[in-house]
Amino acid sequence: MKQNLSLLCDLYEFTMSYGYLKNGWKDKICYFEVFFREVPDKGGFVIAAGLEQIIDFVENLHFDESDLEFLRSKKLFDEEFLSYLKNFHFDGDIFAVKEGEIVFANEPMLVVRASAPQAQLLETFILLTLNHQSLIATKASRIVRAANSRSVLEFGSRRAQGIDAALNGARAAFIGSSSSSACALVEKLFGINSVGTMAHSWVQIFDDELEAFVRYCELYPHNTILLVDTYDAKRGIKNAIKAFKQVLVPRGIYDFGIRIDSGDLAKLSKFARKELDKEGLFNCKIIASGGLDEFEISRLLKSGAKIDIFGVGERLITAKSSPVLGCVYKLVAVEDGKLLIPKIKISDTINKISNPHYKRLYRFFDGKKAVYDKLCLFDEVVSDDKFTVKELLVPIFEKGRLVYKLPSLQESKDYAQAQLDLFDEKLKSIKRPSSYKLYLSPKLQKLKRTLLKKAKQ
Repeated sequence: MKQNLSLLCDLYEFTMSYGYLKNGWKDKICYFEVFFREVPDKGGFVIAAGLEQIIDFVENLHFDESDLEFLRSKKLFDEEFLSYLKNFHFDGDIFAVKEGEIVFANEPMLVVRASAPQAQLLETFILLTLNHQSLIATKASRIVRAANSRSVLEFGSRRAQGIDAALNGARAAFIGSSSSSACALVEKLFGINSVGTMAHSWVQIFDDELEAFVRYCELYPHNTILLVDTYDAKRGIKNAIKAFKQVLVPRGIYDFGIRIDSGDLAKLSKFARKELDKEGLFNCKIIASGGLDEFEISRLLKSGAKIDIFGVGERLITAKSSPVLGCVYKLVAVEDGKLLIPKIKISDTINKISNPHYKRLYRFFDGKKAVYDKLCLFDEVVSDDKFTVKELLVPIFEKGRLVYKLPSLQESKDYAQAQLDLFDEKLKSIKRPSSYKLYLSPKLQKLKRTLLKKAKQ
């Protein structure tokens, strides 16, 4: 499934890069930052994800003859620019937060330092990747936290908005702490365990629901989960119990489950638990699916639903309640000889005014808990006798060479959970979370005020 994605790029990235070359700025070094302005779902934080795919893109970015011929056909570019693209190789620097890092609004998640054309040509892929995977990882984390230690299975591939959304969405959901995926290719690509139950069609193809259940138990005795709501859910639950007792229990097998996909999930799960326990099937798991998200899961558990596992599809894989993260890619500084010139984006909309200059991002810890973050200018020395300080942006590429050791996907998932544990529980609340402070250093505040004042003159 390897593809050359060099043209997965807004056309204006090419026209601007061409313009940089024609203005003599082929080697002009620029600094771009990626950040978002608001947390989706009015949540407390975002989990960063997608860095591995960005690294792969940057390492393999090249323009083949068909790409160059396509751009030539646009009649916008001269042969000098097409020759530049033919010999393209990223030789700049990239800094980023680790996958699984907890980040907040207006904090740089990734910084590119490169020549103007190179930096511009990375924008689209970097944004679409961080926007998508960070959004889904964050949504998955919300759903898992709502499930309150119960397993959450990612069931979204059939409802995802395209192939990449299904595959990398499942990857991101895993970083956000989903336990498995329904998609087999996800396991092949990423090593995420793929799981499945059955569809209603399995039950419908038989003349009798009980026979359908019995045959499935015989086929998959150690992986039996029966979908009980094809016709009448209560009758389906009773037929599932009959099949378990007929096929599995005589063989000493007690680890199996039922899935309820529709109806009053709370009421049906309570009925199922009562019937199962009455027959001594205490280990039988009850799985619920169908239109679930963190809000519905919270409601179900609050009502006393007897659900052990949640299968979550479209509302996870599309982040349906808040489907856009909104990362932006903004120029913050340029090099002019030995000078580093700050740049700022100004707007009448206050939250669209950017924080200027090349910066570092620090997190301050009081004992084992994170208490606030601070943005500082790149040359500031940061220390505090009262707090432990951690720099969040780490080197990924230096002069075009990958210097970052990629963790495994499981390590990124574990890292995300470990970082979450460092924050106050109120910040992790699904509804009305507490706020977390991001401070600008005094020098950065002064610079921002100066640039704003200058722009109004």
